[in-house]
Amino acid sequence: MDKVLVTRAVFPEVLDRLSGYFEVEFNPDDQVWTRSQLVERLQGKAGAFITGSERVDAELLAACPDLRAVCTMAVGYNNIDVEACTARGVWVTNTPDVLTETTADFGFALMMAAARRLSEAERYLRRGEWRKWHYDQLMGADVHGATLGILGMGRIGQAIARRGALGFGMEVVYHNRTRLPLEAEGAVNARWVDKATLLRESDHLVLVVPYSATSHHMIGEAELALMKPTATLTNIARGGVVDDAALAKALRAGRIAAAGLDVYEGEPHPNPALLDLPNVVLSPHIASSSVSTRRAMADLAAGNLIAALGCGPRAGRPPTPVNPGPTGRP
Repeated sequence: MDKVLVTRAVFPEVLDRLSGYFEVEFNPDDQVWTRSQLVERLQGKAGAFITGSERVDAELLAACPDLRAVCTMAVGYNNIDVEACTARGVWVTNTPDVLTETTADFGFALMMAAARRLSEAERYLRRGEWRKWHYDQLMGADVHGATLGILGMGRIGQAIARRGALGFGMEVVYHNRTRLPLEAEGAVNARWVDKATLLRESDHLVLVVPYSATSHHMIGEAELALMKPTATLTNIARGGVVDDAALAKALRAGRIAAAGLDVYEGEPHPNPALLDLPNVVLSPHIASSSVSTRRAMADLAAGNLIAALGCGPRAGRPPTPVNPGPTGRP
């Protein structure tokens, strides 16, 4: 029986499911292991059920020669060197689709909270400062009828566009490396524009691009300078897509009105300059964190691991592969 490692705490029923196929070592204390601890625990393991906390690269693969599958409980996989895994014939899988709608819900909620100054209003009330009504009390920006800008028009971007266009009557503009088919644009009344136009026209800009070397600091000081001073920026993509120091500077100077952030550079330690700003809504990377969605993500990751290691009804055919797995394995 193959041995597998589950690197972080997960639903007990998922561990039970994996135990029907493998000898499972897991992490009941939910510690974030050091690199050396991870390598030690991966010795003799055929598969790893991981999260975004673990870095899998060529060095780790060389130190763990028995590893045949790396299955992440996430849609993003920038912590995995896919090319190195492919070169060694190691499956890489992720969990797309199952978190699309929940993440879009959260992104829209975060955008609205930033636009309407919701967390600022809550702090104002909790401090006991609400004593009377006045006409300009915590005035924010409307979402309905505004221009929604989306940078990255994949599954989640399109789900956000639907909410904006069909639910709130927003004009939707987007920028993507590849333009959507006309019928997909028409379904949400979306209009492709270049990046500079997107930044200039958006009342509410939502970032949904995957992280890579090319998207690092895609939004920095120069890009923020193109935005309207009344605009909001929402990041549910990945930390590093935004230059957080430049964003904090822009927010403090009123260069843009507000931001809603679920992801950060240096997670789980956000840039301290963001923490005391009144015009930013902060959440701890929880866009997919609904009960049903997190269960679906864990179940899909487990199904991928089972199939990748040649077990179950989909043996050898994981449902959501990122790479070709053992094809051409040396």
